[in-house]
Amino acid sequence: MPARPAFIYLDVGNVLVSFDHSRGLRQIAAASGVELPTVEGFFHDRDLQQRLEAGEVRWAEAHAEFCRLTGATVPLASFSRAAGDIFSLRAEMLPVLAALWRLRLPVGLLSNSCEPHWQFICGSGYALLPRAFSIVVLSHEIAAAKPDPAIYAHAVAAAGVAPERIFFCDDIEPNVAAARTAGWDAEVFVSANRLVADLGRRGLNLGL
Repeated sequence: MPARPAFIYLDVGNVLVSFDHSRGLRQIAAASGVELPTVEGFFHDRDLQQRLEAGEVRWAEAHAEFCRLTGATVPLASFSRAAGDIFSLRAEMLPVLAALWRLRLPVGLLSNSCEPHWQFICGSGYALLPRAFSIVVLSHEIAAAKPDPAIYAHAVAAAGVAPERIFFCDDIEPNVAAARTAGWDAEVFVSANRLVADLGRRGLNLGL
């Protein structure tokens, strides 16, 4: 049986919230007056989402380049809102989080994110995100994205516990594999019920 964790990190996208990147591209097209194929090409041809998440490109720089290349005059705030409004809360995770806090287990977030996405999440009025989490590690803020080993090392230092005492759940297998390589206990996220079962095997009875 795996050991009882001392700290839990959860991914955000497709774990605590669902998202639709294509919706963001459509909204950027509508806000800017630029045709959708051009917007898609701007992001896809440059691997821009990945570079934003890795902190290689700042969002304001991406906005300025978009306007320069397309002739758009969309304000940065409108551009950011269009890009960020792609999330919906996964309500089935709320009882899981409540049970973890009832057990007084520290829970943090470890997320590949970019500035407009995180700004939208923080400004959406969610009861739990992000204020209820003790530690938040974001790829674009530390310039390292999962599965880069650097982000796991940063998260270990932030949690202040040994790697083998950290449990991590992410919906992407390579991110989970990298966490295990870093010495963490980690599982692929499938559903809230599966997470409850995974934690139960580690001695955490959530009562759900």
